[in-house]
Amino acid sequence: MKKHIPNLLTLGNLYCGYLSISYIISGDVRNATILIFIALMLDALDGRMARILRVADDMGKQLDSLADIVSFGVAPAFLASYTYLYDFEQYGLLIAGLFPLFGCYRLARFNITPTEESLKHFKGIPITFAGGLVAFLVLFENWIHVSVFVIIFFSLAILMVSTIKIPSFKKVKLNYYTVIITLFLLYMFYLIAKSGFKSVPEFFYVAIAIYIIFIIARYIKGKTPKFRLKKMRTIRVRKKKINKGMKKK
Repeated sequence: MKKHIPNLLTLGNLYCGYLSISYIISGDVRNATILIFIALMLDALDGRMARILRVADDMGKQLDSLADIVSFGVAPAFLASYTYLYDFEQYGLLIAGLFPLFGCYRLARFNITPTEESLKHFKGIPITFAGGLVAFLVLFENWIHVSVFVIIFFSLAILMVSTIKIPSFKKVKLNYYTVIITLFLLYMFYLIAKSGFKSVPEFFYVAIAIYIIFIIARYIKGKTPKFRLKKMRTIRVRKKKINKGMKKK
């Protein structure tokens, strides 16, 4: 039974993506955006749950990618075409269509990446981050100029298929991570219950700031002089062992 729990969370992510698209078609951008954020939380939890229960397998990985392409590729593309890109007509559809295409390629590359490597860093920005950021920008539709959005939207699509290494948060201690995710979920459900949307922008300013701070902190941690000194000592010890071996011969 426990092996199905992570997959149920993944399917919940997929269902949120489907509902988001349905709301966009009916013109309800607010609920469509909220559902993408809920999908983000479910996506963050399914992998963690699989590792906790020790039921991680290839099926879960493939299922996760299929859900992600809907919730963070297709749904954000629909959001973009319905809001910022609406006046571009056919050209807007073409621009929006790049997002799920590039996201699909990025997920396919991720699926063939060795697990140990994917735990350390991402190659290119994750589709979850890119799709979540598009949904976040829709909150500011009346404040952000369409040309600025198009540049950001296209840049996110390119960055997904780039080879830039981004630190992964899969090894962040579970206690802190769980608290953050749980509070985030409770907050989103509160917004749905209240049917309000005014406090979302301020909250997500904080969320993005925290994400950026984590990235910077992890990068600095990996580049400290202490780390370099330890690495140099290891190299010197290895050289000494090699030299001793050659002298004995």
